[in-house]
Amino acid sequence: MITISEAKISDVKLIQNIVHITWPITYGEILSKEQLDYMLDLFYSDKALTDQYNKKEQLFYMIYEDEANLGFIGIEHNYSGKTATKIHKIYLLPETQGKGIGKKVIDEIGKLALYNNSTALILNVNRFNTALGFYKKIGFEVVDEVNIDIGKGYLMEDYVMEKKLN
Repeated sequence: MITISEAKISDVKLIQNIVHITWPITYGEILSKEQLDYMLDLFYSDKALTDQYNKKEQLFYMIYEDEANLGFIGIEHNYSGKTATKIHKIYLLPETQGKGIGKKVIDEIGKLALYNNSTALILNVNRFNTALGFYKKIGFEVVDEVNIDIGKGYLMEDYVMEKKLN
């Protein structure tokens, strides 16, 4: 059974561990090692995660199956003043992929979103990420294409995707 529980500040190291396992697999063929290292530090250093957690702009949740941690999410309700929940982060360990767990996690995020009066889920995905097919398969549609300057000459080249909630 998949459960999602609010992360605690003590989960920062677990989140970092998950990211250091998943990012090289997810982005290793898309981004240079230099950009990957830069982004990991920018978004997942102790300070960056602690600041994100304390500001509560994103709510972090840990994903478990029984007692085993499978990954984490970072979401924001009422994103940009809209009735939408933005999925900022969703990372599952590689061994979970292809088992329906990603869909279950999205379904759980959808429940949290509906509870918080959202009418849609929004996320960004790298235009070259193989997860794009997964998101389309479970009902997300590309609604925009963005290039986000993150400094040092690096861009995040993303699609913005949306899934309407019932």
